[in-house]
Amino acid sequence: MAVSALKPKANYHARSISLPSRAHPLVPQFDKQLCRSQASKAASSSSSISHKLTGLIDLHDCVENLLLLPFTQQTLAQYRHEQWVDELLDGSLRLLDICGMAKDTLLQTREGAHELQSSMRRRRGCENGISSEIEKYLTCRKKVKKAIHKALRSLKGMKNVRRFSALNKDTETLSMVTMLREVETMTLTVLEALLYSIAGAAAQSKRSGWSLVSKLMQHKHIACDEAEANLSELEKVDDALFTILVNKNKSVSVVHVDNVHDKVSKLESSIQDLEEGIEFLSRRLIKTRVSLLNILSH
Repeated sequence: MAVSALKPKANYHARSISLPSRAHPLVPQFDKQLCRSQASKAASSSSSISHKLTGLIDLHDCVENLLLLPFTQQTLAQYRHEQWVDELLDGSLRLLDICGMAKDTLLQTREGAHELQSSMRRRRGCENGISSEIEKYLTCRKKVKKAIHKALRSLKGMKNVRRFSALNKDTETLSMVTMLREVETMTLTVLEALLYSIAGAAAQSKRSGWSLVSKLMQHKHIACDEAEANLSELEKVDDALFTILVNKNKSVSVVHVDNVHDKVSKLESSIQDLEEGIEFLSRRLIKTRVSLLNILSH
């Protein structure tokens, strides 16, 4: 009988997913990437999300290498009719659906930001007519947020009812399935964080009390750099645009408008980085699903 590529040696130390430390080379590589992803800070900035996406891509590269192992292919083919295999297939499809949703919302947001930036560039020196363009952008953002919150509620519901079936298998099979399940769970977590970042969820509670906040800012000139640092680029732009709308009946300085223009420009660049990351992840997800289907069809 062929020796499993994941079979442990006599002595080893337990790792994060109970895999042997001297097993196949991809095992420590996978553990390292998984620990990095789990240890990354829960920030909402696009740079933080991009970093998480890069870590996910590395994890999915490990998954692809795992699916190339003869042991993995033989195990999946042998148990193709069992529930845990169906769960892996369902999970891969669910990840593709959420990834597609993220791609669509990023595209809509980038297009809205680009249109706003173009309008602001055309109207430089004529700031009085910019309110309608801002309102148009914020209306687009409102639609995107509504779609995202709907998706997040659905995602939350899936996470609440999502349960992995118990396995009574050998150590090698348990290790292999655990790796696949860990990647699915981590991918769901990062995609959820991305959607929250696009929606600007951290600033959601501010909107109902925006007029009060604006009054406080006018009277006390509150400037909280630490709080702003915790906001995503989208939230920073939203806050700056709301400030202009709140003061639309007053004189809005050219410097303020130019500052907003710079924020929108940075936002567009950040969204492009996120789109690139989500596109790479999408390709990995498709490749993984195709590999699973090919293995199970033989």
